[in-house]
Amino acid sequence: MDSFSGNVLFLNRSDINTDEIIPAKYLTEISKEALKPFLLEDLNLEGFNPRSDLADKQVIVTRSNFGCGSSREHAPWALEVNGIRLVIAESFARIFRQNMFNCGMMALELPAAEIDRLFSEFAGKPAVIKTDLEQNILRVTGNGRTVEIGFAISGFDRSLVEAGGWVDFADRNY
Repeated sequence: MDSFSGNVLFLNRSDINTDEIIPAKYLTEISKEALKPFLLEDLNLEGFNPRSDLADKQVIVTRSNFGCGSSREHAPWALEVNGIRLVIAESFARIFRQNMFNCGMMALELPAAEIDRLFSEFAGKPAVIKTDLEQNILRVTGNGRTVEIGFAISGFDRSLVEAGGWVDFADRNY
């Protein structure tokens, strides 16, 4: 099982769509690696620079409806190839969320109040999230403090994550 921990990129906007995650013009690429340099290049967010802001980030914290738009798998792939295996938001587009788990990645939903708390206490400063999948706890460290936040994950999604994604899960179980 992969790590779901690391440095946090805060994206303070709702409705970040799959075209902003990976622009459609790159969907003809035949490898995940070819998508790597184009992650979030069309994201319209004041002050955001994908070239510098993505460096050394493994976790994204954002607002609601992340991954809306088309149902392409390329969006989770572009995150994965850039080392981002965990996205935390108030909500996700249904197909995007399932594509994340199918790829062995995690899309965790937290209440709006918890997302607000993360933004108010940690955004704009170096922060690290460590995921304890056994205890269903996120440990967020930054700004001289650590907070713990519980999360829920279904048994099936946990099985996908533990297996490394749908293909490995199917190989082990069918």
